[in-house]
Amino acid sequence: MPSIPLFVTVAGNIGAGKSSLSKLLGAHFQWKPYMESVEDNPYLSDFYSDMSRWSFHLQIYFLANRFKCHKEIAESSESVIQDRSIYEDAEIFARNLYNIGKMTERDYKNYISLFHVMIEYLKPPDLMIYLRSNVDTLVKQISIRGRDFEQNIERSYLEQLNKLYEEWIAGYKLGPLLVIENDDLDFVNNEADLKYIIARVKYRLPQMQLFE
Repeated sequence: MPSIPLFVTVAGNIGAGKSSLSKLLGAHFQWKPYMESVEDNPYLSDFYSDMSRWSFHLQIYFLANRFKCHKEIAESSESVIQDRSIYEDAEIFARNLYNIGKMTERDYKNYISLFHVMIEYLKPPDLMIYLRSNVDTLVKQISIRGRDFEQNIERSYLEQLNKLYEEWIAGYKLGPLLVIENDDLDFVNNEADLKYIIARVKYRLPQMQLFE
């Protein structure tokens, strides 16, 4: 494996399969996985019950945890794969909450100001993997994994997030980007689909090709 540690991030909407792909790629390439905090999140269930009340609290919680993880990853001597990036918190989730009136302008401006200060101190990933999924795929995956607090997520909310994801990815300039069209893949249960993704990851990381 490369002597210089790699930093890879998997991005995508709720239900896209980020956690599963992060674990599978981590196991294959011997990258340490950094998984998104869900079960121990003190705000998530409250947020889905009352977005307006808890949106700012939730986003600050995510931002603080993501900054801490990102900094640890950038300073690590190991190669790492991260489930969701700090950039998505601001570019997708906080922005959408503001757009739909679930976060006040005052809170949003404070949040964005803090975000921009934080990312000045962060090294971008060596590769950003974006799992592009349509809303039907997302709804199906959310239903299958069965988290109670996710079952009432409205389809329109997922559509709004998808639109912002596409805008963000279209303008992503921080480093190499790999877009995976995810709707017809089953990389968890189909080995051929996983091998397809692995090959594409290797192609986008020249550092890996030296160690074939």
